[in-house]
Amino acid sequence: MSLLARGLIVSCQARVDNPLHGPALMAAMARAGAEAGAVAIRANGPADVAAIMAAVALPVIGIEKVWGREVVITPTRVAAAGLAAAGAAVIALDATDRPRPEPLAGLVDYIRNELQRHVFADVSTLDEGLRAADLGADYVATTLAGHTAATACQAGPDIGLVEALAARLSVPVIAEGRYATPADVRAALGAGAHAVVIGTAITNPREIARGFVAAWE
Repeated sequence: MSLLARGLIVSCQARVDNPLHGPALMAAMARAGAEAGAVAIRANGPADVAAIMAAVALPVIGIEKVWGREVVITPTRVAAAGLAAAGAAVIALDATDRPRPEPLAGLVDYIRNELQRHVFADVSTLDEGLRAADLGADYVATTLAGHTAATACQAGPDIGLVEALAARLSVPVIAEGRYATPADVRAALGAGAHAVVIGTAITNPREIARGFVAAWE
């Protein structure tokens, strides 16, 4: 059974160099998303997950970004366990075919069977999505389309990937990655998406402001 309802998922993340970095500000952003009607929140790191869990009554999709390798999003069991301890009901991980520190199959099994959490697989291609579902992922998301060597030429939301995954999978397909407008969301829903994740266009005022400043260039 899906823990994630159909609708908008707001990604509340801010890197260390961002003025909004920190659990208190991300929790406030999550509250704003919840009041707007979001059905879930995506958050990075146990501290932010715990703060958001205390602030909103929505499922939290937890990730742990571990820098220094190609696979950054929740690459290990240790990272997954920290998110589970913080209260994340769903744990997202990089499910691409890039070199990784731990086998994907073992990590999916650990999250589902030992941590008793749902698995949210971030993929970049149809084959990766099919494999993730075969391994037991509860959700397959297009998050990494355009962020791997094989998909780097992709500009804008990959609606075609959403459609291809939705046609082949029985698990919910989540549209994510460069979604910026209501028209993008409608296109994803028309392609078969169960839900749509939006981050920068909602929760990164610095990047939003830069877009307006660029009008003077």
